[in-house]
Amino acid sequence: MSQDTISKVCVIGAGTMGAGIAAQVANAGVPVLLLDIVPEDGANRSAIAEGAVARMLKTEPAPFMSKAAARLVETGNIEDDLAKVADCDWIIEAVIERLDIKQGLYEKLEALKRPGAAVSSNTSTIPLEKLVEGRSDAFKADFLITHFFNPPRYMRLMEIVTGPATDAGVATRVRLFADVALGKTVVDANDTPGFIANRIGTYWIQLGLNAAFDMGLSVELADAIAGKPMGVPKTGIFGLVDLVGIDLMPHLQASLTSTLAKDDPYQAIARTHPLIEKMIGEGYTGRKGKGGFYRLNKEKGRQKEVIDLASGDYHAADRPAGPRGAAAKGDLRKLVETKGEIGAYAWAVLGGTLAYAARLVPEAAGDVLAVDAAMKLGYNWKMGPFEMIDKLGASWLAERLAAEGQPVPAILTLAGDRPFYRVEDGQREYLGLDGEYHKVPRPEGVLSLADVKLATRPLLRNASAALWDIGDGVVCLEFTGKMNALDGEVMKLIVQALPLVQSQYKALVVYNEGSHFSAGANLGLAMFAVNIAAYSEIEKLVAGGQMAYKGLKYAPFPVVGAPAGMALGGGCEILLHCDAIQAHAELYVGLVECGVGLVPGWGGNGEMLERARNAARMPRGPMPPVAKVFETVSTATVSKSAAQAKELLFLRPDDAITMNRDRLLYDAKHKALALVEGYTPPEPPEFRLPGPSGRTGLAMAAESFHKRGLATDYDLVVSDYLAEVLTGGEADVTDPVSEQELLKLERDAFMKLVHSSRSVARIEHMLETGKPLRN
Repeated sequence: MSQDTISKVCVIGAGTMGAGIAAQVANAGVPVLLLDIVPEDGANRSAIAEGAVARMLKTEPAPFMSKAAARLVETGNIEDDLAKVADCDWIIEAVIERLDIKQGLYEKLEALKRPGAAVSSNTSTIPLEKLVEGRSDAFKADFLITHFFNPPRYMRLMEIVTGPATDAGVATRVRLFADVALGKTVVDANDTPGFIANRIGTYWIQLGLNAAFDMGLSVELADAIAGKPMGVPKTGIFGLVDLVGIDLMPHLQASLTSTLAKDDPYQAIARTHPLIEKMIGEGYTGRKGKGGFYRLNKEKGRQKEVIDLASGDYHAADRPAGPRGAAAKGDLRKLVETKGEIGAYAWAVLGGTLAYAARLVPEAAGDVLAVDAAMKLGYNWKMGPFEMIDKLGASWLAERLAAEGQPVPAILTLAGDRPFYRVEDGQREYLGLDGEYHKVPRPEGVLSLADVKLATRPLLRNASAALWDIGDGVVCLEFTGKMNALDGEVMKLIVQALPLVQSQYKALVVYNEGSHFSAGANLGLAMFAVNIAAYSEIEKLVAGGQMAYKGLKYAPFPVVGAPAGMALGGGCEILLHCDAIQAHAELYVGLVECGVGLVPGWGGNGEMLERARNAARMPRGPMPPVAKVFETVSTATVSKSAAQAKELLFLRPDDAITMNRDRLLYDAKHKALALVEGYTPPEPPEFRLPGPSGRTGLAMAAESFHKRGLATDYDLVVSDYLAEVLTGGEADVTDPVSEQELLKLERDAFMKLVHSSRSVARIEHMLETGKPLRN
């Protein structure tokens, strides 16, 4: 699938949103023109756009996936450079939400842009029909709304709104580009205020705020109820408002109350709270201000404090007695039926939100799929509203609403006792507005492992991994443990899979649909083994992992890794042993073992050395590749994107990147199939390593870090063991070091470190806090 029909983009408006959109276009490898107004002083007429790019290069989380992407952004200003839009295939307007300013800009664009070039607005408050008033039919045919979510790099949702005059071909080109190149899930929304996600999200937040004030709940308890137990972000509602900015809420409220129909349920709940007005006035606007509903008190050692909704005073944050048992673990019926204030608040928020969402089909969205996708991707809910309704039961929800005298949305009556989603003949279906079930569609180029699992049984399975037939002679190795951690069961399944794939299939893909590819080795199991002094079992696990990973590397069929999210430690090492990688753009990969007082033990050292010595521009000689790998591994460096993973050598130059997470498995499968014909496994490498003199050089480098306070005492110890492995132990630079000899060196170093009490302390600290111990 190609997005070549859009080869250059212009973004007008270099504020946070516009600049972020431009950065994501550049992340896709597409040139982008970023324009803004000329500043009042006029000394540098393009200062606003230039300043936006400079800020983004320093911002965390980073809008750019690499510094190279930033070079694809051309900056300018509207007065001098607007004529350059003639070279652009898509012009995105992201200026201030004022109709007169937008319409004035469109008048200029109409005279400059070429026919067929798409023009879209990033608005979420102004109807499309008003935006194009006074424009020609030709302009209207090229116009649509593309509503991105902030930050554009990380938020996968893009709502698209077309008008009656929008050309279908233009809309299709934009959809395809946004999907394939920008990595967005494109959801069609109707031209209604707030579209889908923000309309439901704003209603949900307002309900949560109102109910907490009215019921006299503490902020902590409200967030403990309307957070993780509902499958929404653990921030809860008050924490979320702090994150997005408390001062944004009055603007959203004003926008919706001025544009929604007078009988819309939002009108009845929209209200201001004096405490919130006071907080905004005093600069307590959330995380970007002096604090919000939560704050960190610097005078008390950054103690976390929370505001009292009645008095407005801050006090130390407490952990309230929130939902328990099934109610805390996703049983929504149990949650809303809990006696007392927990159940009452849960019902006030959840019941009202779900009823409102149900009311918006078909007003704001054409089907339940659009609503669920919008809330899952726009607000990071684990389940969409209609998936939640299925948990409660549509008829149960309708009966409770009716019993309380509330209107019952028509779609709940249509569903009756039926769910909105079901699985029939191994395929997921949804309930349409015609009262019939329809297959959940998948765009061309999308392959879902979840779909495969509905229709088939695994070829192999144990407690930590499974092997699936994904069609066309390709199988998928899936990790299934918590955080996709790796253990002996994973290694056992790999060993079992090798002869099966060799005899009956063509290729193997290592992939899963968890939030993260793998957090690495199961440290909890390792700690248990240490506590009972089962060191022989640990050594057996290390050797077993080395054998399994080398089995993949030298298998007589192609192996393709398809990671997304975190791929740490052993999760990184399995990728290093693959023939090729098809990575999701948001890949955070690294060998982090030194952070827990260990060294990579599953062959990662040798694979990194091989990559380094083959890297372009690597100086000749045995020492430069070793120094490069030592620097990356000893500091437990993790990439901040797949693009940066190439710079760090975790990915090869010809490894591919998929921008849309939904397309990753399809792309990886086809990469594996492309390698099948004429495939031969690689030859085992032989290394020329610098030996003891090289180890001394690395020790000196580590000591300089120590003197600057960048490395602890124990970091020096761990890095010295790493240096011993990377330099080949006692081998002289003239002696070849085989891959097996290098594996023994790393195995010996790993076992020596795992006996150390200071390494054990690091492992325990990581398990308890999720953070490295700097001992």
